[in-house]
Amino acid sequence: MSVFLREVKTENGWVRGVPAADPRITAFKGVPFAKPPVGELRWRAPQSADNWVGVRECKEFAPISMQTPPGLNPDIVYTKEWNVDPEIPMSEDCLYLNIWTPAKTGKEKFPVFVWYFGGGLKEGNTAEMEFDGERIARRGIVVVSINYRVNSFGFLCHPEITAENPDAPANFGHLDQQFGTRWVKRNIEAFGGDPDNITIGGQSAGGMSVSTQLCCPENEGLFQKAIVMSGIMINNYASFFRFNRTLQEGEEEGKKFFEFLGVKTLAEARALDAMYIRDKTTEYNHMFGTVVDGKFQKGVYVEQMRTGDRLDVPVMVGWTNNEFLARPASQDADSLTEELRRCFKPESAEKLMAMTRPGEDFEGAKTRLSFVGPEGGSRTFLRGDEKSGKIRSARYAYEFGPTMPGDDSGAFHSSDLWFFFETLAKCWRPFDGHHYDLARKMCNYWCNFFRTGDPNGPDADGTPMPEWKPYTEERPTVARFHDQVTVDAEPCSPVLDICIDSFL
Repeated sequence: MSVFLREVKTENGWVRGVPAADPRITAFKGVPFAKPPVGELRWRAPQSADNWVGVRECKEFAPISMQTPPGLNPDIVYTKEWNVDPEIPMSEDCLYLNIWTPAKTGKEKFPVFVWYFGGGLKEGNTAEMEFDGERIARRGIVVVSINYRVNSFGFLCHPEITAENPDAPANFGHLDQQFGTRWVKRNIEAFGGDPDNITIGGQSAGGMSVSTQLCCPENEGLFQKAIVMSGIMINNYASFFRFNRTLQEGEEEGKKFFEFLGVKTLAEARALDAMYIRDKTTEYNHMFGTVVDGKFQKGVYVEQMRTGDRLDVPVMVGWTNNEFLARPASQDADSLTEELRRCFKPESAEKLMAMTRPGEDFEGAKTRLSFVGPEGGSRTFLRGDEKSGKIRSARYAYEFGPTMPGDDSGAFHSSDLWFFFETLAKCWRPFDGHHYDLARKMCNYWCNFFRTGDPNGPDADGTPMPEWKPYTEERPTVARFHDQVTVDAEPCSPVLDICIDSFL
């Protein structure tokens, strides 16, 4: 009999995992948490998985959800970074999760971290090499990554879909995340996890997904903490993402998409081959995403996050310092004035115009009025959430910005994933010792947060790490993970301060 926890009984049957690179960690890959969403279950809320007889081998990742094959566009940094395999298995049958556990008996009750991947709700998967949960698990955490439906398979709306199931008419990808997390709540104790100490986390669209889960009242008690990494964005100058789509707008888009597919009815659309829908979705080139459906999302989650209308749990939010720059689109001084007046409240527009310098070149003025979108979104949430007076739990903020070796990408959007998962050795970049030190400390802070909702604690050698205090408007503390770790109370820039006030 193994001294490690290699076989576990779930509510659906027994599963057998495999030793990770560190044999003290067991990895269970491809554990089903719902029925395959195919045939009549396409564009429906997830359904409970079928039971099985015997022991199910969970040694490999399940196929990724339907999306444009990764690794095909050499002009995208992620193709070089981790979307390297265009031949990775893909299927509409994709509702599986993965577990890394340090447990030996199944009675340990380790803290649990549940991860939602990013990718604009149109791509991404749990098999990406940076998402290896082993290093976090070595710190006494049970790590779970949940796959979910994306793009038209996960976020299509249509009047027939609504009429068929009005209680769950949309947001199927988010419902997958929720359904998987509920499976974790019911089953994770057998894997050595504590079902009453769950942290959900995600980055980019995964962070946006965490926000939607935070704003769903039905999730009360499902998780105890949340981490939103580069997932709360504002851009006064443009609409990079639309956060306030209504179900009716989604249904109208769905009717257009059915026409594009060459079908008239839901039954005809469900009869189409999944690969055909995938390729037509790529050709259609529309951002299918979250809608206010009155069920899972009763309001606009971005607004709810900054008005305190969310679950009262400790939250960590952050951004990288070289991602999604919010920048005026104007091409001359006159149009810049018009743009500011169009995009901001009158008093905010006047303040911003007053910040340009007499005789300053136009490009310099545009640069002066720019800011990092996820920092703006994060600080807007932090300020509005506190201002609401509805939330008692702590909020922590961080900025990621070390020198990234290998090219001139800087601390680009998603580059922090290598660090907090502590998977730098899988990356092509020539990281050196100080990067590994930074990754170790980030992973330490995150794991402390998983345990208690407070990121503070000692480093691996027992020495104290810089104290990371909660963020308040009186003391806006930000942990800065640059080439060194520093923690300072630092207000946002004057431009960003005006932009935030224009939102609140």
